[in-house]
Amino acid sequence: MTRDVKVAIIGAGQAGLSMSWLLGERGIDHVVLERETPCHDWVSRRWESFCLVTPNHQCRLPGWSYDGPDPEGFMLRDEVVAWLAAYRESFHPPVHQGVEVTRLDAGFRLETSGGPVEADQVVIATGGYHVPRFPVLPLEVTQLHSARYRSAADLPAGDVLVVGSGQSGVQIAEDLHLAGRRVHLAVGTAPRAARRYRGHDTITWLEQMGHYARSAAELGNERGHDRANHYMTGRRPSHDVDLRAFAADGMVLHGRLLGVEAGRLRFGDDLAANLDHADAVAASIKASIDDFIDARGIDAPTEPAYVPGWQPPGGGSSLEEASLGAVVWATGFRRDDGWNRLPAFDGGGFPVHERGVSAVPGLYWLGLPWQHTWGSGRFAGVADDAAYLAEVIGARTLVGA
Repeated sequence: MTRDVKVAIIGAGQAGLSMSWLLGERGIDHVVLERETPCHDWVSRRWESFCLVTPNHQCRLPGWSYDGPDPEGFMLRDEVVAWLAAYRESFHPPVHQGVEVTRLDAGFRLETSGGPVEADQVVIATGGYHVPRFPVLPLEVTQLHSARYRSAADLPAGDVLVVGSGQSGVQIAEDLHLAGRRVHLAVGTAPRAARRYRGHDTITWLEQMGHYARSAAELGNERGHDRANHYMTGRRPSHDVDLRAFAADGMVLHGRLLGVEAGRLRFGDDLAANLDHADAVAASIKASIDDFIDARGIDAPTEPAYVPGWQPPGGGSSLEEASLGAVVWATGFRRDDGWNRLPAFDGGGFPVHERGVSAVPGLYWLGLPWQHTWGSGRFAGVADDAAYLAEVIGARTLVGA
């Protein structure tokens, strides 16, 4: 595959495809190098009942947007896969799948499983979720990361402990609960948001209010990797994810997991505080929507304030290992950039960039959480970030021509 190219894009997920579309529109020669198959994470790292939490009408990529029958709904995993496949078919990007980049050196020489590539510029579009991050407890039960969870039926008999109450953890806990499994959920400090409020989807309100356009720097999250997303679901019928309601319906909630001693798992005494924090964030989002409605004189129905129901008992809790069949770790991912030999990282191993533009001239990042704005992790946010980088790349291409 020895080749000289103007731009090499590493990764063929929605970020890499978006960049390819934009470069193609500018007539800039490029290749897209993909270790697996395009958008493979949507199949390999999502469970069977997975669905988006952003409304379908907000699914927008360069030259492509959702035009199906349910703009207010939420695409399921397989529908997202089909939507992205149709996107690829709409412009036939120059993707070389099954080609792994094993080294990136100065001068933008890439060593790959398909042979060397030399590029004038490089876009790293591998996202921010590389290697599952989780401890392995000394337990004689099945333990797996959320990236490997597919369905309740795949897990052995017995109770299931889900560790982590971010988006994945809460949605997997609900999936197991609805399948009739006895679920224990170790609850952390992730915030929550209502699904709908005052006649519209909460995310639709937030987009109208400009929240997703707010920069990471403005929100005090410049490094973009230390803020959990609000947990919610797009699962039908539309509903709020309320852990108190789950508990009232039989799910067992615990505080953060502290460890294992003599076959017993111990949990902290922070459950009440964590639930109160999530409720407070949800209330603050509703208050900001109220202010937006009032300031613009929007005619919108009113809603009564949320009243917390189930209350946890005081103190910590514990769980016998013998009752468990499995532990699902919804504890995030760590980066894996060992192949990248360029001086493009900070002391913690995180990419150093300004709106995706690296300090190494000609090197760019795309698809990072909080890359520039709160909305960078969404389809439309990736499209905006890609458009900005395409302008930078195009200008540099002209200078170097």
